[in-house]
Amino acid sequence: MADIITIDDPADPRLHDYTGLTDVELRRRREPAEGLFIAEGEKVIRRARHAGYEMRSMLLSAKWVDVMRDVIEEAPAPVYAVSPELAERVTGYHVHRGALASMQRKPLPTAAELLRTTRRVAVMEAVNDHTNIGAIFRSAAALGMDAVLLSPDCADPLYRRSVKVSMGAVFSVPYARLETWPRDLEIVREAGFRILALTPDEKATSIDAAAPHRLDRVALMLGAEGSGLSTRALMAADEWVRIPMAHGIDSLNVGAAAAVSFYAVTAGRPPA
Repeated sequence: MADIITIDDPADPRLHDYTGLTDVELRRRREPAEGLFIAEGEKVIRRARHAGYEMRSMLLSAKWVDVMRDVIEEAPAPVYAVSPELAERVTGYHVHRGALASMQRKPLPTAAELLRTTRRVAVMEAVNDHTNIGAIFRSAAALGMDAVLLSPDCADPLYRRSVKVSMGAVFSVPYARLETWPRDLEIVREAGFRILALTPDEKATSIDAAAPHRLDRVALMLGAEGSGLSTRALMAADEWVRIPMAHGIDSLNVGAAAAVSFYAVTAGRPPA
């Protein structure tokens, strides 16, 4: 059973993993470099553990110690019990869920490794908003996408906000980063995938008419909120597809567009 250690000093070095959680730029640099990510809330912590991530430590307010007792008994990592006030001073915000865990990252697979055993893949270009990343992963998990590929400038799926919005779905959908964009899309094509670019452009084929669910292997590309896919990405695609719109609406939020298009891509597939 892990040790439960009461801490009352916000400068205690044992709390280093949890300092400055609201400083996005700091955490974007620190967390991958130090091989960690933060899971927030009971359900997310449990899902991270279930997905096989190793726990470095937990930071709990007193009332959460009993709730998390079974996790404490299973994980050999230290547990730091703190007051809500001290947790806020350390992290930079009110930790209303009362439970945080620092988890060890796993090595990412290569794109080629992922593509060997998948048929339905989402490819994201420059999606750098953590909320959108989390929403897209949640839809990918719910609608049966097999994997996600990220361009080099996409946001970190394991950043706390992404994990929270996805409700832990980032742990259940395999993902990899493409190193050279968009040249590495050739890896996707060489693996037998037809690359579809989602765009509101009028020249695009309706996604219903494209019938991606009938394709043997399909990779659906989505771009960042507002700007959409770059010209280079569009030119690298095999086909442009669009979601038909009504009432003069020309586009959807990328998270909503992802959910609609994932359903079109996976329609008729048996649930996992």
